[in-house]
Amino acid sequence: MTESCIRSVVEAIHSSPFQAVLHLAGGASQVVGSLLSVPGASNTVLEVVVPYSKMSLIQLLGKIPSQFCGQQTAEDMALLAYNRALKLSKPGSPAVGVGFTGSLASSRPKLGEHRFYMSTRTADQLWISSVTLTKGLRTREEEDRVSSHLLIKAIGNACKVPGASVLLLSESDVSDECETQFNEDQQLEQLINGQICFKIYPFENEISAERKIIMPGSFNPLHDGHLKLMDVATRICGDGYPCFEISAVNADKPPLSVSQIKDRIKQFEKVGKTVIISNQPYFYKKAELFPGSAFVIGADTAVRLINPEYYDGDYNKMLKILVGCKETGCTFLVGGRNVDGAFKVLDDIDVPKELKDMFVSIPAEQFRMDISSTEIRNRSGM
Repeated sequence: MTESCIRSVVEAIHSSPFQAVLHLAGGASQVVGSLLSVPGASNTVLEVVVPYSKMSLIQLLGKIPSQFCGQQTAEDMALLAYNRALKLSKPGSPAVGVGFTGSLASSRPKLGEHRFYMSTRTADQLWISSVTLTKGLRTREEEDRVSSHLLIKAIGNACKVPGASVLLLSESDVSDECETQFNEDQQLEQLINGQICFKIYPFENEISAERKIIMPGSFNPLHDGHLKLMDVATRICGDGYPCFEISAVNADKPPLSVSQIKDRIKQFEKVGKTVIISNQPYFYKKAELFPGSAFVIGADTAVRLINPEYYDGDYNKMLKILVGCKETGCTFLVGGRNVDGAFKVLDDIDVPKELKDMFVSIPAEQFRMDISSTEIRNRSGM
């Protein structure tokens, strides 16, 4: 591949809406320079991690791989990178995870093959490739260049941009690749099973804000009170991307089925509002998934959030967990709700002084609606 050819592919990647995290070990080092040296890299590259030592790769994977340079390891690296990209990407931007692990020519002769494995992961596709290079045909730098150019092509394909058709391998090199497509049901099953951390449905018109304003709930059903509360919260925040969020996994109930999730998603599609499906029922885990976000909650949820009973009766445990949420940059916008038969706002709640600046009141004069989804279900016999 010529430098001009590589540059044209990289330019097309940067012009696409995709945003990527790369995990690279044992080669393809020139990918980083190729991506970052072309203007527009910040549109695409979210993070590059190079777990070059065995211990570094073990810590990244959270396990000792059966092969440090193997197909499953590349696939695992790509999936981890994809989940990381989901967390770091702009709301609504499609994410790409890239994994590469190689065993190329080194300062000492290798007993084994010179080979590498590449994998890319998007919401609906997993791609894996293995390449075995002919020993003695290239220097280490040349092997790195070949692996880098092939990985650039793979990233381009994942970003749905046309790739160059230049032959990079010799007749004696061996390559193989496979691709798996995932439909929506399979993606939601992967979410329920914990393989992917969330899936976003960006039904709202494009918004440039990077900070998310998130209203968690079951939304069974979504009602006018939810929509009005989100409108008020968005005005108070001044700048942000409003998202409703449903956890497919519940703390004390069975997980939602795929059909239940899809039925609830349809509600948001009808009103043109963005919804995120996650697998984290706890706020401290939501804070890790969506750092820097503003969570919109009712006073009843705020009361439970700071109640030590929900933390094994341990006040210090509650404080430690919520301080951890605070350190992610998250805040809570609290709307008035009926609590034990009385309408309460944030000022009626005894928030620990260490957490006070984490909570923001939504004034009752700006929003008050006492009806809940439960009452709507009961009235309609749902």
